[in-house]
Amino acid sequence: MWAAAPLLLLLPLLLLLLLPLARLCRRGAARLEPAGRAVLITGCDSGFGHLLALRLHRLGFTVFAGCLCPGGDGARRLQREAGGAGRLRVLRLDVTRARDVRAAKELVLSHLPERGFWGLVNNAGISTFGETGWLPMETYEKFADVNLLGSIRTTLAFLPLLRKYKGRIVFMSSIIAYFTLGNGIYSMTKAAIEKFCDALRLEMKKFGVQVCIIQPGNYARSTKIQPPLSAEEIWSELSEEEKAVYNKEYVQERANFFNSILSEGSTNGNEVVDAMVDALTSPAPKARYMVAKLKEKALVFVCALFPTVVMDSVLSYALSK
Repeated sequence: MWAAAPLLLLLPLLLLLLLPLARLCRRGAARLEPAGRAVLITGCDSGFGHLLALRLHRLGFTVFAGCLCPGGDGARRLQREAGGAGRLRVLRLDVTRARDVRAAKELVLSHLPERGFWGLVNNAGISTFGETGWLPMETYEKFADVNLLGSIRTTLAFLPLLRKYKGRIVFMSSIIAYFTLGNGIYSMTKAAIEKFCDALRLEMKKFGVQVCIIQPGNYARSTKIQPPLSAEEIWSELSEEEKAVYNKEYVQERANFFNSILSEGSTNGNEVVDAMVDALTSPAPKARYMVAKLKEKALVFVCALFPTVVMDSVLSYALSK
């Protein structure tokens, strides 16, 4: 292994030289024909999942739109915007429930179009704000079940179909997988799903299945994944031990800081949907699609390439402001 170390060091340089050629190949190759291909999307009640379901339907895909509340406003609006019944089917899909995932698979199998099952988009997710000790163990378990295990549960159920039709798997991650600013619980689940994807992507190559990760920046205003939190709401949920350590003024400062970040989020969710569509239709999709502002990409760059002490200094400065 160590004898190959010099060669491994040269690989990044070689890849940088070949990247322009790869881009030319991507532009020249024919894009996928959507007609007759099925895609299942989780988390379609709102946000990116809702937008993607409509976009793929308009492109000609057969869309299975998983909704947590199939009788809710989001699901009804989705059906109305898609023009009623047809190539878009809304189904109940709570990714934390194995029976919902099994039922979704049975529905897909019974309504497969002629070209089969093409794509799985693991989009469902939840977010919240709070320092590590502020959140009870039940919250950590819920987030792991929705954001991490939910994606794994759905992927494992549909892997046989994806291998059969040499399809695509798309995962919703976030730039927050690289760092955290007051929402470590969300960051934790996204970092974990990235590692799951890295393993899956390599393993699926031999079957012709391609795995892509979408890494949005701050799109809180577009998705509504994270509603603003008041200091009073946070304080009321703290344990007596945490209240003995933190005062209300500190909690108010943290709430103001986090809510200000939310207010700066982009409202143009279609930028992220463009990347998701490319991951599903490009003849040569990218392993990762980072859709973020320049300053967000710069922060990721610092976190990924600089020593931890530099990263901690940058983030500590941001938190102090």
